[in-house]
Amino acid sequence: MTIPVSVLILTLDEEINLPRCLASLQWCDDVVVLDSGSQDATQNIATEWGARMVERPFDNYARQRNFGLEKIPYKHPWVLMVDADEEVPSELVEEMNKTIAGCCEKTTLYRMRRKDFFLGRWIKRSSGYPTWFGRLIKVGHVRVERAINEEYNTDGYIGFLQGHLHHYPFNKGFSAWLEKHNRYSTMEADLMVKGGIDTPALSDLFGSDPANRRRAIKSLVYRMPFRPLLMFVALYVFRGGFLDGRAGLSFCLLRSFYEFMINCKAQEVHLRQNDMPL
Repeated sequence: MTIPVSVLILTLDEEINLPRCLASLQWCDDVVVLDSGSQDATQNIATEWGARMVERPFDNYARQRNFGLEKIPYKHPWVLMVDADEEVPSELVEEMNKTIAGCCEKTTLYRMRRKDFFLGRWIKRSSGYPTWFGRLIKVGHVRVERAINEEYNTDGYIGFLQGHLHHYPFNKGFSAWLEKHNRYSTMEADLMVKGGIDTPALSDLFGSDPANRRRAIKSLVYRMPFRPLLMFVALYVFRGGFLDGRAGLSFCLLRSFYEFMINCKAQEVHLRQNDMPL
């Protein structure tokens, strides 16, 4: 089954993940891989699977995605943003096809959730599920903001899909996950120091929009002391991460360490700015 949706995948050295991702996209006749200068077999794999290759040096995630949405021509009016470590199951494909066929003309963005897998299981509780991501985009109507952990803003209506993306964040190994989140924590710390974390609005904290609510909660949590410990307790205890077994404990500890790295790097930036030794 082919549906009127193009796919955009951002890559950098994704030879391990990309074949699985592309195998789940056989329903799509217009797959674009936007690569940041991979040194492994990523570009060859994309070409072998019939994807269009576009290369652009990476600066930040928002600019990379905006380039993909604004500078690359697509066969279809809708684009699905997929990460290389994700799969698109057939149920989601069927739902997208039916939804697009009957959607309101003013609808320009669809949000969806994803299932995070770790150590062979879906870590539903410890991953903070459900989190809604803007992924299905009507070309020309969506702008991506925030350099890291991006936010999708649109001039039209927003819809919600019930299907899930399948996410395998550790498929390249623990070292790759740590290297990736080392980069992420540097970018998050830079945003913190430069005042890039918005002040949460009460209307968003208690509003019905899940994306705005998540953004407001995140902004609030960033201002709390002992955030890494709070993150662990929230995910492992209150969200029930302990029910995810060893995978849940490991993931909650890693998430807490990620928050700890952000704090440490933010302190480092403050000290450097004041010409103080670390």
